[in-house]
Amino acid sequence: MKKGKMVCLVTMLLAVMVVFAGCVDENGQDRMNTIAVSRKMAGNQATPTDIEYSLARYNLIRRAYFMAGYFEKARNLPCEVEKPLGYIYLFLEGVGCVLCDTVDGITTSMRSYLTPDTDFPNMTGADWLADVDGTYGDNPDGIFYFDASGMYHEWTGLYYYSDTYYDINDPIIQVKMQNEMEAAK
Repeated sequence: MKKGKMVCLVTMLLAVMVVFAGCVDENGQDRMNTIAVSRKMAGNQATPTDIEYSLARYNLIRRAYFMAGYFEKARNLPCEVEKPLGYIYLFLEGVGCVLCDTVDGITTSMRSYLTPDTDFPNMTGADWLADVDGTYGDNPDGIFYFDASGMYHEWTGLYYYSDTYYDINDPIIQVKMQNEMEAAK
């Protein structure tokens, strides 16, 4: 009787394995098809290899100088390419546009770095590298940019960036003093 139960159990396990093997093959084939299509598109539209200067890295270097207190060096850092002049519109949810500003170059993610954060990112026991300012850790989500006068700005909310200026007439944030609010009652 025990032998019969064992045979039945093994048969059921084999049946389950065959069903799962069918799923794995189907998903595996679908994955292989996706990889093949991606490679074909990458071949047809290859990553450009003639870009020799990064405005994102330029911004990160400029930010490193600024955060280290080298304000003049950050404002006067030479750029080897012509920087675009952009416009940024910063929004607060439920309020609207609170600031329109010019951008000297581009906006850059505050989560971008000049160097990787470890020597061996896919290995346990990796040596953690300090950022250029000598600190470790992570930056918040958001962007930073320099305006046309060289001033540094960070934003962690919604924004719109364009190389075209738009006249946005949304409400402006109003700040009222405590005594003004009491007088309005």
